[in-house]
Amino acid sequence: MSSVEKAVQTQIENIQKKTGHTLAELADIVRRSGLTKHSEIRAMLQREYELGYGDANALVHAVMKSDGSRAAEGKAIGDVLDVIYAGPKSALRPIHEKVMKQIVQLGDFEIAPKKGYVSLRRRKQFAMIGPATNSRVEVGLNAKDLKKSARLLEQPRGNMCNYIVKVSDASEVDQELFAWLKSAYESAG
Repeated sequence: MSSVEKAVQTQIENIQKKTGHTLAELADIVRRSGLTKHSEIRAMLQREYELGYGDANALVHAVMKSDGSRAAEGKAIGDVLDVIYAGPKSALRPIHEKVMKQIVQLGDFEIAPKKGYVSLRRRKQFAMIGPATNSRVEVGLNAKDLKKSARLLEQPRGNMCNYIVKVSDASEVDQELFAWLKSAYESAG
C-alpha cells in the first residue's frame, strides 16, 4: 500500500470516528439522500456532519468510488495529460510543460496523475497542476507563510492547497512562481 493510500485509509477511519458511522452506513446515507452530484453530496456531508471540505470530498470519492486516482490508474502520465489537455484545453499544455520543467530542477518527487490534474508529492503533496478552465491552468501550492502577492490566492482552511496561482500564459511561469514552487517542494520534505 502506497503512502497516499495509507493516508486516505487513515482519513476515512478518522471520518468514521468523527461521524459515528461506518463507511457502509455513510454510503447508505448518501444513497438515501437522493443526491447525485459530487458537489451536492459534499455540501450535504459538510452541513450534516460538520466535516471540512477535504474530509467531505474524500468521503464522496470513497462512497462513489470516483477518485481521480482510479480514473488515471494504469495509464502513463503522457496519456493522462493527453486527456486532461484535450480539445479546447490543448492550448494550455505548454504552460503545464513549462511549470514541470521548472519543478524537475528541484529534485526527486512523485507524479500522481488524477482525472483532471496531476498531484506532485514528496513525503506529502506539495503542488497540483491542471486546467481550471479552457483558458487557464491553476497551480495549487501547499506551503506556509508565503509572502503576499496579488497572483498568490490564499485558499480557505481545509482546501487541498493553501494557495492557488492562476496561469493563463506560459510567460507567467516566472521566477516568482518558481520561488513559490521551491518553497512548497522544500516544505514537503
